[in-house]
Amino acid sequence: MAIPDYQTMMLPLLREFAAGKARVVECLPALQREFLITDAEAEELLPNGGPLLLNRANWARTYLGKAGLLASPKRGFHEITELGRKVLASNPDEISNKTLEQFPAFIEWKSGSRKQEGDDAPSTAPTVPAADKTPEDTIEVAFGVLTAALRDELLALLYEMNPIRFERLILDLLTAMGYGKGDLSNSHMTKASGDGGIDGIIYEDALGLDAVYIQAKRYGADNKVSRPAIQQFVGSLNGEGATKGVFVTTSDFSAEAKGFLNKVQHRIVLINGQELARLMIRYDIGVRGRMRYVLKTVDEDYFGNTALV
Repeated sequence: MAIPDYQTMMLPLLREFAAGKARVVECLPALQREFLITDAEAEELLPNGGPLLLNRANWARTYLGKAGLLASPKRGFHEITELGRKVLASNPDEISNKTLEQFPAFIEWKSGSRKQEGDDAPSTAPTVPAADKTPEDTIEVAFGVLTAALRDELLALLYEMNPIRFERLILDLLTAMGYGKGDLSNSHMTKASGDGGIDGIIYEDALGLDAVYIQAKRYGADNKVSRPAIQQFVGSLNGEGATKGVFVTTSDFSAEAKGFLNKVQHRIVLINGQELARLMIRYDIGVRGRMRYVLKTVDEDYFGNTALV
């Protein structure tokens, strides 16, 4: 039979993880048997060259994970959670997006995936009933989901990254954003020891008279940057006679840490994990395009007011 959609795969995939499988690829033989997929059908490829069966299984795993039914102790490895076992114990006939919508974590993720990239874009995607969606609406929603999943994948990689490599990544990103006039040679990392709370510096002019100082913390998702860490960073800026700084973390900042910035004259920008991943996508740091489709519309400027005959 044809390869089923990712929602149809959710229940058998969750059963495989309950049985002890640790990776999606290990579940593929069971999925083939479950859905009577021939070897020839299992080799079907997406337009971008990736295997269709693995792609849909991975999306099923992603959705199960966002609902809290699966956990990922490290990138590429997954395990069923107590919530996932509870769902299986209820003997469902199927698991679908509608099933997952009963879980707050899934709703929160889906809401976040609707946010658009770009400062002048609307805050949410069109809330059009599924049956009434235009092709553009469908593409917009799908793009939001793909981007949200990419942000999460980038964060998972950043959590595992070597701290020194992480600091280099931040300099790469800020350079791509135009700091240091977009020239990487205008930035440098400080020594790992004795850096005085400064991980990197980007010079905004050729003589180094104006500089942006950087602090980068590769923290776990539950370890928020606290007020004392921001105070220490401000103290380091004072020690350098600096007025501008960027504090980046893979986690987030506590309310007290954010509030402290209102009490200082320094110009300090805080970038949390979600914003960091978003900026990496926007400025092509650690990502690349993979879709072969280019959407085109009529060029009104080309035709002008000339009547077509």
